[in-house]
Amino acid sequence: MPKKPWNGRFSEKTDKIVEDFTSSIDIDKRLYPYDIEGSIAHCRMLAKASIISEEDASSLIEGLGKIKREIDQKNFQFDNSLEDIHMHVETKLVQLAGKAAQKLHTARSRNDQVALDVRMYLRAETINTIKRLVMLKKVIVDLAKNHIDVVLPGYTHLQRAQPVLLSHHLMAYYEMFSRDTDRFRDCLERINVMPLGSAALAGTTYPIDRDYTAKLLDFPKVSANSIDAVSDRDFIIEFLSAASICMVHFSRMSEEFVLWSSSEFGFIELPDSFATGSSIMPQKKNPDVPELVRGKTGRVFGDLMAILTIMKSLPLAYNRDMQEDKAALFGTVDILKDCIEIYIKMIPKLIINQEAMRQAASTGFLNATDMADYLVTRGMPFRQAHSCVGQAVGYALSKKMELHELTLEELKSFSSLINKDIFDVLTTEEMINRRKSTGGTATENVMAAIKKAEKELDEDMKG
Repeated sequence: MPKKPWNGRFSEKTDKIVEDFTSSIDIDKRLYPYDIEGSIAHCRMLAKASIISEEDASSLIEGLGKIKREIDQKNFQFDNSLEDIHMHVETKLVQLAGKAAQKLHTARSRNDQVALDVRMYLRAETINTIKRLVMLKKVIVDLAKNHIDVVLPGYTHLQRAQPVLLSHHLMAYYEMFSRDTDRFRDCLERINVMPLGSAALAGTTYPIDRDYTAKLLDFPKVSANSIDAVSDRDFIIEFLSAASICMVHFSRMSEEFVLWSSSEFGFIELPDSFATGSSIMPQKKNPDVPELVRGKTGRVFGDLMAILTIMKSLPLAYNRDMQEDKAALFGTVDILKDCIEIYIKMIPKLIINQEAMRQAASTGFLNATDMADYLVTRGMPFRQAHSCVGQAVGYALSKKMELHELTLEELKSFSSLINKDIFDVLTTEEMINRRKSTGGTATENVMAAIKKAEKELDEDMKG
């Protein structure tokens, strides 16, 4: 069994149950490429500062490269007695490079080492998340562009409210995911800070060059306070917060896909390749993908709550509680990645039932507000117009008719301001295209929004 790095202080071996309990290697082994890359940069800096020799540095860099290849090829043996990925790499490096390997940990601690590894990992994953969100936004915009003439009822309180373009509805999600993208970009700025050189908590006595290490690892900034650098995980909390908000948007979209694909709505049909059946009812086609996305949202919320709870009472600086940050972080990264990627593939294959949407948008008195607006343009105060149209709706309900199905004489019985041009105002197309206010559902507005989004996406993809 390898010796612990703190072996000199202790007179008893660590109990096996303690080794198993404190081990994090099953979780943090995914950090190995960043741990090795960070160690190589640290090694180069130590040689540049003449803290170790160039000969030792070359031997260590060669050994670290061999370790990475061995792990890449899944030929590396992991052992709970070595606790984490840092000790695994260091122990293996001693076997490959001998005593020179014992110099690598000069001027650093596992505290700043793990902070570095997690920041490098999260930087890469945040960049990938942003790229995936850009692709998601593209498929949403493409779907909107290809269905620019499709009308559906807009809802408030899950009650039919006013007709809107399906494209307008879809572009609402484009806006949500755009803000998510911006949040991850903002988060990336605070992730991208180099902590190495903070050591355990107080910095180091060695003449290290932190700016050089940061340059090697492509960090634009170096942490300003050694205690803060090793003891806070707010950059993880911020990422999990952005991920939670993003998953709220996924969950709301998923809820609509579930509702819209039901027989009661019938607005869309999920592709067979993204649905499942029942083990007992042969007719069933279940929306399992959006249901699972909706369900996984709760797990992301839980990961955020876990880190907040872990960090809320910790005194400065590092505490072992912080080892638990990685399970929550990795879990959210995996869930978010899966949800984005599966929706990128599923959304273009949605089958849109245009007739069902249009039929739903033409019933339920969705033109009542437009009738009130019509009266306002003829001089009636809005509250009076609201009451007047409410009476007309009540009358139409008693006749089991829609407002536009009433005769002109019937409509004029509620106000002498009503003329035959009212029927032009009450058509679905007119209701939509009259809403030209900025951000409204008029076709010209939505087409302009799509064009603007396409330009934004082109710039994002070039960047």
